[in-house]
Amino acid sequence: MKILKSTFLFTLIALTLAACGLENQKNKKTEFPVLGRKQYIEKVVDGKTVTDTVDHTIPDFKLVNQDSNWVTPRTFEGKVYVADFFFTSCPTICPTMKKQMLRVYQAYKDNDQVGIISHTIDPEYDTVALLKDFAERLEVKAPKWNFVTGEKEAIYELGQKGYMVTAMEDENEEGGYLHSGAFVLVDKERKIRGVYDGTRAEEVDKLITDIELLLATYEK
Repeated sequence: MKILKSTFLFTLIALTLAACGLENQKNKKTEFPVLGRKQYIEKVVDGKTVTDTVDHTIPDFKLVNQDSNWVTPRTFEGKVYVADFFFTSCPTICPTMKKQMLRVYQAYKDNDQVGIISHTIDPEYDTVALLKDFAERLEVKAPKWNFVTGEKEAIYELGQKGYMVTAMEDENEEGGYLHSGAFVLVDKERKIRGVYDGTRAEEVDKLITDIELLLATYEK
C-alpha cells in the first residue's frame, strides 16, 4: 500500500511539473521581441538627465492600392499586419512568396484584426490596373490584402529603412530588381515583431501561428 501511495504521489508531482512546464513554454511563445534600430533619447527629469529607449517603428507612408484607394498606417489601425516587397513580373522568388502569402490570407480571411500589404518595387510597370488584375487572379481582395504602388524612391526607402529589408533596382539581378523574400510581422503599435522567409512553408507555418499568439497578447 505504501508503495502504491508513493507511486501515485510521484506521478501526481510529475504531472504537475509537466503542466507547469507546458504553461511556461506557452507563455514564452507569446513573448515577442521588438526588432529594429532603437533610439536613445536624453531628457531631463527632476533635474537629472535620463536616457529613454525608443523602439523602431514603421514610419508614415501614403501609397495607393489595387482599388485606387490610399493606404496609410491608419489603414492598419487596431490591426497586426504582414508586409512584403515584390514585383508582378518577377521571374524568381515572387511566385513562391505569393503562394505562401495566400496561405496567410486564407488563415485570417475572416479576422478583421489582421491585414496584409505587398509593395511593388517596380511601380512604373506595376500600375494600379495591373495590380488589380494580379489580385483578382489570386482571388484576393482589399482591404484584407493591399497591393500598393507609389513613388519608387519612397517605396525603396520604406523597405530599407522602415521594414529593414532589401528593395532596390539591380541590373545584375534576374528581372532587374533585388528584393528580400521576407514576410515582416508588424504589431498594432507599428513595431516589427518577427521576420520570416516567405519562400519556405515551415517559416510561414510559424508566421501563421505567431500572428495568433501576437493577437492573444492584446487580450491580456
